[in-house]
Amino acid sequence: MGLASAFAIVSLPAAAHAAPSGTAVIAEVYGGGGNSGATLVRDFVELGNAGSAAYDLSGYSVQYLPGSPSASSQWQVTALSGALAPGGRFLVAEGAGTGGTTALPNPDATGSIAMSATSGTIALVSGTAALTCKTAADCAADSRIVDLVGYGSAVVREGSGPAAGASNTASVARSSGLTDTDDNAGDLSAQTPSPVNSAGETPGSGDGDGGDGGDPSTPGTVRVRDIQGTTRLSPLDGRTVTRVPGVVTGVRTSGSKGYWIQDPEADADPRTSEGVFVYTGSADPAVAVGDSVLVSGKVSEYYPSSTSQSVTEITAPTVSVLSGGNPLPAPVTLDPASVPAAYAPTADGGSIDALALEPAVYAQDFYESAEGMRVTFADARVVGATTAYDELWVTVKPNESPSARGGTLYSSYDQPNTGRLKVMSLDTAAAFPVANVGDVLSGTTTGPLDYSTYGGYNVQATQLGTRVDKKLKREVTRRAKGGELAVATYNVENLDALDEQGKFDRLAEGVAVNLSSPDIVALEEIQDDNGAVNDGTVTSEATLKRFTDAIRAAGGPRYQWRYIAPANNQDGGEPGGNIRQVFLFNPKRVSFTDRPGGDATTATGVVKTRKGARLTASPGRIDPANSAWGSSRKPLVGEFVFHGETVFVIANHFASKGGDQPLHGRYQPPARSSETQRQAQAVAVNTFVKSLLAADKKAKAVVLGDLNDFEFSPTVAALTAGKVLKPLISTLPAAQRYTYVYDGNAQTLDHILTSPAVTRFDYDVVHINAEFADQASDHDPQIVRIDVDGCR
Repeated sequence: MGLASAFAIVSLPAAAHAAPSGTAVIAEVYGGGGNSGATLVRDFVELGNAGSAAYDLSGYSVQYLPGSPSASSQWQVTALSGALAPGGRFLVAEGAGTGGTTALPNPDATGSIAMSATSGTIALVSGTAALTCKTAADCAADSRIVDLVGYGSAVVREGSGPAAGASNTASVARSSGLTDTDDNAGDLSAQTPSPVNSAGETPGSGDGDGGDGGDPSTPGTVRVRDIQGTTRLSPLDGRTVTRVPGVVTGVRTSGSKGYWIQDPEADADPRTSEGVFVYTGSADPAVAVGDSVLVSGKVSEYYPSSTSQSVTEITAPTVSVLSGGNPLPAPVTLDPASVPAAYAPTADGGSIDALALEPAVYAQDFYESAEGMRVTFADARVVGATTAYDELWVTVKPNESPSARGGTLYSSYDQPNTGRLKVMSLDTAAAFPVANVGDVLSGTTTGPLDYSTYGGYNVQATQLGTRVDKKLKREVTRRAKGGELAVATYNVENLDALDEQGKFDRLAEGVAVNLSSPDIVALEEIQDDNGAVNDGTVTSEATLKRFTDAIRAAGGPRYQWRYIAPANNQDGGEPGGNIRQVFLFNPKRVSFTDRPGGDATTATGVVKTRKGARLTASPGRIDPANSAWGSSRKPLVGEFVFHGETVFVIANHFASKGGDQPLHGRYQPPARSSETQRQAQAVAVNTFVKSLLAADKKAKAVVLGDLNDFEFSPTVAALTAGKVLKPLISTLPAAQRYTYVYDGNAQTLDHILTSPAVTRFDYDVVHINAEFADQASDHDPQIVRIDVDGCR
């Protein structure tokens, strides 16, 4: 939103703050807003223009540094736009406290900096990049600083010392008009906070806080764009707004009920959204699409989760419907031309909430600038299949990172794919399309753009495209030849003996038909015999009996099994479920070498013999006392013999990615805290493989399972360190490297790796689940066929 003015705007060069300013200065600073004893609810910085011409603030910022900065302290930035009139004021609202009774007048810019009431430094800066200086001398040398005010005991200040007297109830303000001599102690003194905005309004003089007694059929002075502002946080957060005009563009009658309004008269600022969600809670919205309304209520920033971005809302609303059947504002088009290639701005791991939006640069900023507005896309490829919650994922960029079967590949941390969007429908009466990856939503999909903790930005469709079935087929891998040992891995998603027979049958078909009955199958997520019943049961005999019976019924062999039962509730997963890895093997093709001694807490080891390496316990666990395996599955190791050759198989299920910050969240780049445990787990497995190779450098080992991490991750790098293992996913063409689909990103979480002696192999990811709305599991299995004779 630009400032309306009748005067000309000129751009003036920024001066170093060592030279007194005769134009733009910091007129008043107050950090006690909302504190104990305060009247005003927010901190603020007021700028003034002592010059005779308007001062263009476009691209400028005000920045704050603690009074006694530490080595880790950083300048916090609030971006500005508009202009400072000659002789005029410009009000920048900052952090709000929990106290106070009086709101600021409508601010000209808004940030969320929680300034200290008693000590700190404020700088007016030509630019929005954070300053780096932390001493008065260094800041004096920075030519970007137009003016600077240190108050209290601030280390960074101008002149003989900082301005004195700031408190919860006192600001520091210029003592003689807008005179600036570059001496904070002399130029500013403690005063009663008196914020003034560019319109000359003082607290209580505008109607931004409502209750002005105006005509109930006449719009108030606040528009949606004023509520949304130019950052992710509303400049009016916490304030009551009166008679905000708009046209209803969508109504949600389930879950978090409410409706979206949009101002049909947009401003020229691409950063300010013209749409906003009106939250009615449990009450049914008393409006219809096309109604022209005036909405009053309290502005609120709703965070769906602790790490998500926020949704700007009007809460506790009252509404006046002026007319119905009005044309809806034209939607924003989402396509390769409009959505930027860069994903999100960075805040060095901190919050991007207060950063000025750059919708032409970052996709997340572009979507935020359209939050609550009608958006539209056409003929979009489905990249995430329909879920049980009636939602699917599409890409509005047809050529962005395509997978071999119509998805969108996630192949590096810095390329999260910007064209992905989740789609839901506001039409609860119509059947939601059941779509697989690669299908197309033909025609136009249109609706308000919303945000959720589950997936980020999403389209709440009032008009939904028609599904075009692209006939995606489940893959069937070839059967192993006589001299090939076929080893597979399959996450069967919390399978237990209490599950319906249909689940057993679907998973069994995957093993017998799609995987063509491998010789060895490493299973992840086999639960104990009574599933999530938390009564101390740890055996899986009934579960495995039902599963192997189902495989036999599907045409597969009569498999035998081996596993190590975990200690109760020590391996993570669903409480009481006791998930574990299990080996199935076909005794007609391969034999298992049983060596007793392995249990939940006893580690298997490696010994060197004249015939090569062997395990001290088979089946056994790798280093189960290692803290890396806390509340996580311990690797299962088994010794098999095929055509007279020993093959060691290590089945894994590394710690989950739970706790990582989301790609779309407000912390950028997102922290991947769960990686620490997986890297430690990878080191433990790598160390064990090295012990095998130390006993026999020609040992044939297959390491496989659900590693819960990507092929480009530090986890896989730690697992393969020293080139003791080869990740087979890297042998496939790039477009085929995925085993899982999450938030529309096709990615690799499941892996098979082999030791150097495995030189002749054929590897395949068998896509039967992740891309389909109808899934037996959320993971795709994979298989390697090893020419054991050829590897001698």
